Amino acid sequence: MAAVQPIRIVPLHPGPAVGVRATPAQLTYRGGPLLAAVEVFTIFWGSAWKGADAPLVSQVNDFFRYILTSPLLDQLAEYAVPNQPIGHGSLGGTATITAPKPHRAVADAAIQSFVQTEVAKGVLPQPTADSLYFVYLPPGVTSTQGGQQSCRNYCGYHDSIGGTIYYAVMPYPGCAGCEGGLAVLDALTSTSSHELCEAVTDPVPGRGWYDNANGEIGDICAWQTKKVGPWTVQLEWSNQKGACV
Repeated sequence: MAAVQPIRIVPLHPGPAVGVRATPAQLTYRGGPLLAAVEVFTIFWGSAWKGADAPLVSQVNDFFRYILTSPLLDQLAEYAVPNQPIGHGSLGGTATITAPKPHRAVADAAIQSFVQTEVAKGVLPQPTADSLYFVYLPPGVTSTQGGQQSCRNYCGYHDSIGGTIYYAVMPYPGCAGCEGGLAVLDALTSTSSHELCEAVTDPVPGRGWYDNANGEIGDICAWQTKKVGPWTVQLEWSNQKGACV
């Protein structure tokens, strides 16, 4: 029988009823890597990011500059393990890439190939143990992964390439299920914070901090939001407090 894939997506809104879990949430550490000082590199793929949606590029980058040294990252310190502390991160850079242009449906394998090719070309920096590539897809482009697709089954996901190159995929929130009643920017920052915190604490899905019944740190609290400074972020699960905070 095929192995069950770890939960690593932002579900559509509304996901499971808030606060209703068949099994109480408790993340346990599975011995894998953590991102001690995450270095985010944002990638905006497609010509739309140089057109009508260009303002979102600078706004999303401003979000990361702020949030990576904010109390949201401080929350994650409780998941540090010996020799793997979790502290503040940084925005290592950004790129808007228009060629090759993305197909209307972009499979996960194509995302992995795209990241590896752009690294080999020198457009993206070589990965380190703390690198996290965030790939933002333009309006009208669907992401497909694990037999599912964005705006039908999920609003974003993260994964690893070979267990050593970490990335997140953020489709444009062009449907009610991925807007969640929020403005486009707020929907993007909320889902980006979900994947950021999950990638820091479980960069190889299921091998870091994980709960077999409930998923990763963000899955347990999906679509519960708060403000950190001027930015909308998602609440994340705290083992210490036994709650979404």
